[in-house]
Formats: sequence, C-alpha cells, structure tokens
Amino acid sequence: MGMFGGIDAAASGMTAERLRMDVISNNIANVNTTRTAQGGAYRRQMVVFQSRTAENSPFSQVLSRKLEAGDGVKVVGIVKDQSPLRKVYDPNHPDANQDGYVDMPNINVVAEMVDMITATRAYEANVTAVNAAKNMALKALEIGG
Repeated sequence: MGMFGGIDAAASGMTAERLRMDVISNNIANVNTTRTAQGGAYRRQMVVFQSRTAENSPFSQVLSRKLEAGDGVKVVGIVKDQSPLRKVYDPNHPDANQDGYVDMPNINVVAEMVDMITATRAYEANVTAVNAAKNMALKALEIGG
C-alpha cells in the first residue's frame, strides 16, 4: 500500500466515524420521542461498519492485504436496536397505556456519550494518520528537490 492508500484508508474511517457521530447525535436528540412516523417510540440506531477489503477474492490476496495496512472501512447500514423499550409510569402523558405506562426510547444517554467520545477519538486518530502521511510526502519532496 502506498502513501495515498494510507490517506484513502484514513479518509474512509473519517467518513464512517462522522456518520456514526451523526447517528449518535440523532439518538440523543430523540431520547424523549414517544411517537414516530412508523408508530411507537423511537428506537436507538447503530451504524454497522465493514472492511472495504473484498472478502471474496482468493485467499492469498486477502492474506497479503491483511498483513499490510488496511484498505479502509465502509458503512454497510444503519440498524435499529431491538432491545426492549423503557417503560415509564406517567399516567398524564398522552401516549400512556391503560395502566399509565409510556413506552420510551431504548436510549441510554450515558452510553451514547461514551460512544460519541469513542467515535470522536477514532476520527481524531484518522486525522492524525492523514497528517502523518502528508508530512511524509512533504519530506520526500524535500529529499528529491
């Protein structure tokens, strides 16, 4: 993998982590949403990443790629968390059932903030990798010039 391959891999990570931060922000913004267009309470969403390496290529090619730097990452989807919704007793809420309980989103704000910090750190690591590759390219130009 050349220098530009490293920048490309890091850039793919930055793009994926940016989407992850957007989804986490959307989760936090909807922590109290009890009605959605699909009906029912909002469900937490999660981003699914996958390596950009073509896994269906011959074994020797995949192995040689795995021994080198990675090929980057891609987002393969955004899925809804199917864990149970939170039940909150609030008989005055317009969405309360006959027993007075409201289905609230399955979002834990603390866990979302931890995920946001993790995504931010991963984004920053990819920025550092791009800057390091850029600095190496500039040094290579100085040597040749």
